[in-house]
Amino acid sequence: MATSISRERIRERIVQLCRTAAPARPLRVAVLDELRRVMGFDAYVFVLTDPHTCVGSDPLADVPMLDELPRLIRLKYVTTVNRWTTLTERPVALLHEGTGERREQSLLWRDVLGPAGFFDVASMAFHDRFGCWAFLDLWRADPAAAFTRADAHFLTTIVPPVTAALRRCQAATFTAHHTDIGRRTPLVLLLSPDLTIRAQTPETHDYLRRLLPPPPERSPIPAAAYNVAAQLLATEAGIDDHPPSASVHLAHGVWVTLRAARIGDSCPEDRGDIAVTIEYTSSAERLDIFGRAFALSTREAGLLRVLADGADTRQAGSRMHLSEHTVQDHLKSIFDKTGTRSRRELLARAIG
Repeated sequence: MATSISRERIRERIVQLCRTAAPARPLRVAVLDELRRVMGFDAYVFVLTDPHTCVGSDPLADVPMLDELPRLIRLKYVTTVNRWTTLTERPVALLHEGTGERREQSLLWRDVLGPAGFFDVASMAFHDRFGCWAFLDLWRADPAAAFTRADAHFLTTIVPPVTAALRRCQAATFTAHHTDIGRRTPLVLLLSPDLTIRAQTPETHDYLRRLLPPPPERSPIPAAAYNVAAQLLATEAGIDDHPPSASVHLAHGVWVTLRAARIGDSCPEDRGDIAVTIEYTSSAERLDIFGRAFALSTREAGLLRVLADGADTRQAGSRMHLSEHTVQDHLKSIFDKTGTRSRRELLARAIG
């Protein structure tokens, strides 16, 4: 059993990691490595989410049942027990506590984790007032080693610094030089109702490889597509009302958005296939993520949208019922938060 001193030392190390400018994937790997020093777990799923829709966009996972990935993701989204979208007041929840030791209440545990030999799950959600940035599940297989309240308390202490760091990681993607990758029409991935891949447009393979780079000898795993499709199932089941879409940074300042929708008859007894489209993130969606990632206030985010519409200082003041002096003050604050020095630079980064 780790001592409180060692856990405090690891917490401090994680806080230091969160102060670095590492990209989101290396940061998540480093945080997991530190957690292993003081807290045993046998598998994990650490997923970046769209801050507005809370839908998974960039997964990092070490699980033994990759061949069951579509089923695993589907059950994660339609399981109500300790769902990350509900972990706002208490960001850490334990499976055995959340079910009163009746783990079969969790569809994910009943149908996948339990049969695979896992006993308990610690679930974490990385929320702040700007949105949901990620969720993390740690899985344990030892029946004699359920996660404890001390484990939950320790994990709770690292949530704020990790949340802030993940938000800054997303902000950093907007400072990269934007590269036009040439594709304007949506790409399409067709999934069956149980999320089996039926077909895809030719270029989709290359996009998925960039979203989730696999080893050279393997095909890309469309986990981001599975996530938005699973969210569609959750909305249809009345479990969660966020839209089935997720925006994710692809590379070099380029953001793409995945959306899921039914094809054909949508009656409950005869669900059709699911089409997942991948396209450039719209200017409005980029502005929303940009404002959240740079922690802009509601008034500052509103001003940014007005400026993106082409308004000058006087027009912005009139539309927002503010004096020109107040508009300039808000604009200065936006420049300070985003590290930009002109409206042109600000809008170029925000809109891409």
